[in-house]
Amino acid sequence: MTPPDAAELRRRTQDLLAAHPPATTDRTDFLKARFDAGLAWVHYPVGLGGLGAPRSLQPVVDAELAAAGAPDNDPRRIGIGLGMAAPTLLAYGTEEQKQRFLRPLWIGEEVWCQLFSEPGAGSDLAALGTRAVREEGSGGNWVIDGQKVWTSSAHLARWAILIARTDPDQPKHRGISYFICDMTDPGVEVRPLRQITGEAEFNEVFLTGVRIPDSRRLGAVGEGWKVAQTTLMNERVSIGGARIPREGGMIGPVARTWRERPELRTHDLHQRLLNLWVEAEVARLTGTRLRQQLVAGQPGPEGSGMKLAFARLNQEISGLEVELLGEEGLLYSDWTMRRPDLVDFTGRDAGYRYLRAKGNSIEGGTSEVLLNIVAERVLGLPPEPRNDKDTAWKDLAR
Repeated sequence: MTPPDAAELRRRTQDLLAAHPPATTDRTDFLKARFDAGLAWVHYPVGLGGLGAPRSLQPVVDAELAAAGAPDNDPRRIGIGLGMAAPTLLAYGTEEQKQRFLRPLWIGEEVWCQLFSEPGAGSDLAALGTRAVREEGSGGNWVIDGQKVWTSSAHLARWAILIARTDPDQPKHRGISYFICDMTDPGVEVRPLRQITGEAEFNEVFLTGVRIPDSRRLGAVGEGWKVAQTTLMNERVSIGGARIPREGGMIGPVARTWRERPELRTHDLHQRLLNLWVEAEVARLTGTRLRQQLVAGQPGPEGSGMKLAFARLNQEISGLEVELLGEEGLLYSDWTMRRPDLVDFTGRDAGYRYLRAKGNSIEGGTSEVLLNIVAERVLGLPPEPRNDKDTAWKDLAR
């Protein structure tokens, strides 16, 4: 079947709107109809929310829906599912897994989280110690034991993407497998981690005798690191290359304050704001170009550079905002312990933005690790010497 062009996508979108008027259609029902019409993510296959069209044509659909006031899903709530789980499922999932998980994921009926980081592995994700052991006589169940940390939205999630060690006799990158974990299963315990902002957006997750059927494994046994690279590369694009309008993101509140409160302006701050505004716009346009270059949901290491820029810009812009506001910028409106439903980098007040931005250089891959990735895989520089890549995981010092 020939993929639809822009005119055909526009017609299909108009047909969707005519059959399901946004003003009179329940939000969830509209999103279901949109997915079933292949207009959720047009580059996905037919039957999985797409039409096999070029990714670059998605804005044609989005513009028609936005003009009609149609509802959309909320990436702030289901960003891990949209940006990380979905492309990994598309690349490595069985047909049964794709049919089961992609529709409720995109609609937002099921929230996902990521069980990757561990307290004992630090930034060296491949050194993870959570074990997955095949249960004898169970027909293929795996028993999972271990601890994960910094898990965004684990308190809301139904499903998790999980990597665990299935063969400790292999070097650390080769003895890992990738699973889909039901967060409601016995043995899964979620505990809040209170952040410097006061809220507990992150969690630690304890896995004790959790049983996962082999039918919820993604990729071959022992090839979980390869599968995880798809997740991580997409994560960095979804964080650093998110689709935002001009003056979206962190630069927006600072620019508004500058325009609305001229009494705060100084020459030095003006020059710094201009420089950061230009850098933010360059990063936004670069993110747009990067998204257009993605093929079948498989981004390359360039996404690491975008995520690096995102973290640095957010921290510099939020610091400038605090300086611009003077004493007012030192105030913090609310340090109440809460477990938010949304991941919001730019919400609330200047104090919140300043504190929350500190985590941007850690989440989604630390800036130090991403600098190594850019150096080795983008610039072609020689890798740092490492003596642990060919040693069995069980023999590594911990």
